[in-house]
Amino acid sequence: MPMGKSRISKRSSSSSNSYASTATTLVFLALCVLGVWMLSSNSVTPPETTTRNTITRNEPQTTTTPTPTKSNLPAFEDNPGDLPDDAIKSDDEANDNGGKSQQDQKVAILPEISKDSIVDNGGDAIITDKQESSAEDSHGKESTEEQEKQKESENQNTEESSFTQNQRIEETTSEESKQTSNNNEESEQNRVSEENNVENQTPNENIQIPDELDQEKRLQQQLKEDESRENTQESQYNEDQQQQQPKDVEMSNEEKPDQTQPQKEYQDESQQTQAGNQETQQKEDNKEEGNTESNKGTESNTVETFPAVENTVIPKESKESKKSWATQATQSANEKERRKDESSGNEGMYETTWQLCNVTAGPDYIPCLDNEKAVKKLRSTKHFEHRERHCPEQGPTCLVPVPEGYKKPTEWPKSRDKIWYHNVPHTKLAEVKGHQNWVKVTGEFLTFPGGGTQFIHGALHYIDFLQQSVPAIAWGKQTRVILDVGCGVASFGGYLFDRNVIAMSFAPKDEHEAQVQFALERGIPAISAVMGSQRLQFPSRVFDVVHCARCRVPWHADDGLHLLELNRVLRPGGYFVWSATPVYQKLPEDVEIWKAMSSLTASMCWELVTIKKDKLNSVGAAIYRKPTTNDCYNQRKHKRPPMCKEDDDPNAAWYVPLQACMHPVPVDNAERGTKWPEPWPRRVQTPPYWLNSSQMGIYGKPSPQDFATDHEHWKRVVSKSYLTSLGISWSNVRNVMDMRAVYGGFAAALKDLPVWVMNVVNIDSPDTLPIIYERGLFGIYHDWCESFSTYPRTYDLLHADHLFSRLKKRCKLAPVMAEVDRIVRPGGKLIVRDESSIFREVENLLKSLHWEVHVTISKNQEGLLSAQKGDWRPDTYVDSS
Repeated sequence: MPMGKSRISKRSSSSSNSYASTATTLVFLALCVLGVWMLSSNSVTPPETTTRNTITRNEPQTTTTPTPTKSNLPAFEDNPGDLPDDAIKSDDEANDNGGKSQQDQKVAILPEISKDSIVDNGGDAIITDKQESSAEDSHGKESTEEQEKQKESENQNTEESSFTQNQRIEETTSEESKQTSNNNEESEQNRVSEENNVENQTPNENIQIPDELDQEKRLQQQLKEDESRENTQESQYNEDQQQQQPKDVEMSNEEKPDQTQPQKEYQDESQQTQAGNQETQQKEDNKEEGNTESNKGTESNTVETFPAVENTVIPKESKESKKSWATQATQSANEKERRKDESSGNEGMYETTWQLCNVTAGPDYIPCLDNEKAVKKLRSTKHFEHRERHCPEQGPTCLVPVPEGYKKPTEWPKSRDKIWYHNVPHTKLAEVKGHQNWVKVTGEFLTFPGGGTQFIHGALHYIDFLQQSVPAIAWGKQTRVILDVGCGVASFGGYLFDRNVIAMSFAPKDEHEAQVQFALERGIPAISAVMGSQRLQFPSRVFDVVHCARCRVPWHADDGLHLLELNRVLRPGGYFVWSATPVYQKLPEDVEIWKAMSSLTASMCWELVTIKKDKLNSVGAAIYRKPTTNDCYNQRKHKRPPMCKEDDDPNAAWYVPLQACMHPVPVDNAERGTKWPEPWPRRVQTPPYWLNSSQMGIYGKPSPQDFATDHEHWKRVVSKSYLTSLGISWSNVRNVMDMRAVYGGFAAALKDLPVWVMNVVNIDSPDTLPIIYERGLFGIYHDWCESFSTYPRTYDLLHADHLFSRLKKRCKLAPVMAEVDRIVRPGGKLIVRDESSIFREVENLLKSLHWEVHVTISKNQEGLLSAQKGDWRPDTYVDSS
């Protein structure tokens, strides 16, 4: 310094200065040197301003910010929360500084910078808390005017640099907020928390920050793999579609059965990526949202997550396919004779609130069979017209009462042997048929020894006797589906299950009190029907065997009208088993009937295969076989009975009057009936040989492929959803009805369970019932705008696939739901798959009936609902006036 040099030269030139003056000068010089040293030390600053808002200069900008989880962050202090950009600090610092202002803590003037004090991050320095504390202590000792000026200059520089740094942080945060789909504030807090935690470490601590780029690359690679797998499956599916489907058919995306699950996984992963890989928080949010959404649609149980239910595509019918399939509504239109002048007899049943039906039948009320006013107006009952269906013009909206003392039905197979008396409290049949081992009263049970009029010593012996008589019957292989006429309590059909045979048993609601109700309570399939004036509600040529054991039908009367109806439904080459007294007794009446039957069956070209006598039961059976060609028909001298007219459709069965004629046997190899079905169980999964690939299936594919797709679809739905996810105890399920069957895929998927399924093909739906029979299953035509021909409380489970949305176009849903309530047992279940638009009305009706709605899931405008019937009944009856 110039001033110092001048003073030294003056002292050296003057020899008169005293020793004391020299000492004073030395002391002053020492003080000056100390001051210069202190000033030079304070002027040293780091190459970058050391604020807490420091970010790396070359830090890559990523679209995602890792969530601080145990796996990707050290165990540091909690996030201090949202603080201003210029005052971000940790909780520890706030405590250590004892309330110092943020401005005082923002800049640290250090006497020296060591290598350990700087964490190299692209050229920026991160100052540790210990160094800051040391710098502040040194800064507090300065008192000179020059030091104050230097401090103000440095503070000004620091504020300018801090402003620049904060501006960079705001810009970076803005860019990240644009790229992140949600939780921006939370992501920013997590980033700040990481920086604070890094600052709180000692200089020598090795801090590992998660590599965001690597994490993002891993996620993107996983998504690419999933997308590649998806594209491969979709490409393969599209290739199959192009090979199998006509070009003019456009399939909806919902017909791809295997696509939903991968798509759902891809969507879930994409949402997690967009949300910043916040896996833990995302799972909790999804769970809360799922519970909230499902609670809106249910009142009772908490809704479970059913992946199989949501991920299974519900096929939709192709509009074009309707042109290729006939329906019962069109087939029967020209021949149907509805009794429009019949009174419904239920004028007082349409109430806004539910009430009990005030009818004579009481707990056994069947609306279409107990229409007393309509029956009174019949002109004749010669052909049992009074036992046929006479439905009200509008379905009743009253509820059927439950018998007093009703209990939960016994489970199969115990139910085949005994049922609760109070469930079917009728003893008349036990009184008149007890000696034939039909049914007996045993304490609080009704017991069934397994006998019948023709097999007093048990049905199984009788079943084996028939096969020994004609080995070609081959129960459970060649013969799978039979029709049992006048079944009584259906013990014959009940024991045929032991031979892998299912029987469609039927009997009228007559003086044999509740015989069909006994059968259904036992877990044996049966319907209330009669051989009367109308065709049975089955297609032609579908039953392998027709059986009559003392069924009390005058087959020879009216030119063989009723036997000709059996000929219509019997498969070419099928057998008619007639076990009755005219076969083995010689009473004058029996002899006369036998002669008439022999003449009739010969003119029908039925072959009498054998007449055998069962010595154990002291009965005999005549077994006939239907022809497989038209040769016999053409060679008859007397054309009686005549052949039916060419325009008479043998499959028309909905309210079609009986006609005393025969339909020719099909001869075209591509026509149904020319070949016997595949042996059971292969036939259940084999497309019928007569399904033509040129004919479009119900869902828009060629018929054989449509059949196969439907089969796999229902196997997947049943195994992944119905059997595991709906809370159904299948050990309590025996009697099942598919209210709108298509190919019978639902029933086929249940074939290995101890249940049977009544497949119902609606009259306005494509007539696929012959396909169902060809598979070794059975079913019936029906219109759900009318009551079904069954007793109350006879089914454990009803399944309605896209039924109610179609019914709503033709009739009101309230009577339909009243019918569902009538059919289902207390504790029984209903599964509904339909358009979500119909669910509100269905759910409200079920809840008004005090059903417990378990599940409501909506996805892609489709829904699934499972409900359980309770014990509730109204307290009041409908006014009979």
